[in-house]
Amino acid sequence: SNADDHHHCTLRGVPASSPGSPPPAPAPKRADRLGYLVKHAQLRLTDLTAAALTQFGISGRQLSVLLAIAEEPPASQLDVATRMGVDRTTMVSLIDELEGKGLVERRPDPADRRRNVIALTSLGRETTGQAGAVYDEVERSFLAPLSAGDAATVRRALRLLAFPDGA
Repeated sequence: SNADDHHHCTLRGVPASSPGSPPPAPAPKRADRLGYLVKHAQLRLTDLTAAALTQFGISGRQLSVLLAIAEEPPASQLDVATRMGVDRTTMVSLIDELEGKGLVERRPDPADRRRNVIALTSLGRETTGQAGAVYDEVERSFLAPLSAGDAATVRRALRLLAFPDGA
């Protein structure tokens, strides 16, 4: 029949694997590709974080800035940008947003009056503490399907992949 002829034609010219050699590995499915998995894990964490932080009126990125400022005060915008690996222009707009919300303030550096430092306001300190605790809970919930050991392994592996030079 015609269908049989067509079937045989599609097989002609395809080399048979030699006896004893392993069959060729199938191409990974989309859901097994690292980029796909990392992207969708990150999107899920971002969605969970955004939902949890709405009560504070800040985004995950803004919380990161608040935490960077709280980590090592007093800091200039450039110091905070460098700590976070963010360009200066982006940092200026993030600080402007946080200042508009009353969470940070620019003040003269006591060591060098020509330079401004960014400081948390009392509302900023309170928000950073509360939002930081909520974020920690979101991370715990996100990692809950893993054992504590596996969660630590994931963090260590991602740190090595993100910062291969130990930065």
